Amino acid sequence: MIQVLLCLATPALAMWACERVKLFKVLGPVVLCYSAGIIAANLPGLRVDQTLAMSLNEGAVALAIPLLLFSTQLRKWFELGWKLLLAFFLACVSAVVAAGGVAWLFRHQTDEWWKVAGMLVGVYVGGTANMSAVGLALETKTETFVVLSAADVVAGGAWLLVLLTVAQRLFGLVLKPFVLEAHHDVVEHPGETLSVWTRRHVPSMVMGFGLSVAMALFSVGLSLALFGKLDVMTVLLTLTALGIGGSLVPQVQRLKGPYELGEYVLLVFCVAVGSLADVRQVAGTSLTLFGFVVAVMMGAIVLHLLLCWLFRIDVDTALISSTATIYGPAFIGPVAAALKNRALVGPGLTMGLAGIALGTWLGIGTSQLLRAWGG
Repeated sequence: MIQVLLCLATPALAMWACERVKLFKVLGPVVLCYSAGIIAANLPGLRVDQTLAMSLNEGAVALAIPLLLFSTQLRKWFELGWKLLLAFFLACVSAVVAAGGVAWLFRHQTDEWWKVAGMLVGVYVGGTANMSAVGLALETKTETFVVLSAADVVAGGAWLLVLLTVAQRLFGLVLKPFVLEAHHDVVEHPGETLSVWTRRHVPSMVMGFGLSVAMALFSVGLSLALFGKLDVMTVLLTLTALGIGGSLVPQVQRLKGPYELGEYVLLVFCVAVGSLADVRQVAGTSLTLFGFVVAVMMGAIVLHLLLCWLFRIDVDTALISSTATIYGPAFIGPVAAALKNRALVGPGLTMGLAGIALGTWLGIGTSQLLRAWGG
């Protein structure tokens, strides 16, 4: 019970601290929640139930996926300018190619190389929820998943620092400057502000949560009906499809708060995953997998920027599309502010949600192709 309360309460404390302490605001609630879980896992005399932590991890991912997708506006995917669509497409291709190429080089270093590749496609197309969904679907080892999560936080933090400081000036030396076009509208979108955490939005959050639970139960039931057992891959792919389907219902899309609630559930997931990180268990595999993550991330970024240069996509569009796929919607606002280009906030958020919708499918598809190719 104490472990469950820790996982549920820590995200609220982390969000509160990030609003009031400058250092914590820089680190962000994701890092704080991972850190809290890791500290709990390695405190002398404190026993963490790893089975319970994995159950919280799996449950959080299942609930978060629909909550995050309810805000998706499929119509807006096709309303993006062709350069924005192309930049997003190139970012997805770059993630798949980089993960596949690096995985092939690492195939003798770990027996889960094809699973790791799929998980990294998931996270660098959609985000943390997609990485976890792919890992659960492929039955990846717990220690592999923990190390990948930690390495992604470190590598992602380093690239985010570049995006917020020198990226526009540096890559602007080779990519053309941004030109404002008619479809670049500044829009408000879930995830940009904490204003939904008010009493009047509780009914919408409860409704969204209940709908997410119903979708999870339906997905489990469908798996049992089709295969006579709980097939995680079927459950997660069905959940993704149902989440997108829910977004097509106007009453669901207009709900205020499910996206932020989904982000909160992901923070619960971060605490649970961190609590699995017993340093003594993962130390032997961390270096290889850390190198795997860094190589895929940097490969995806470099390939994406090269393709943007080849297709004459401007520097701001290239960097926003990179942010949307690698970090998801939550970081679009800060990066757009650093670029001094609020016109790309709306399109960036749309691309980020599109990445969440596609990440699990692309990740699982990539892993299965690599598995078949590698014999």
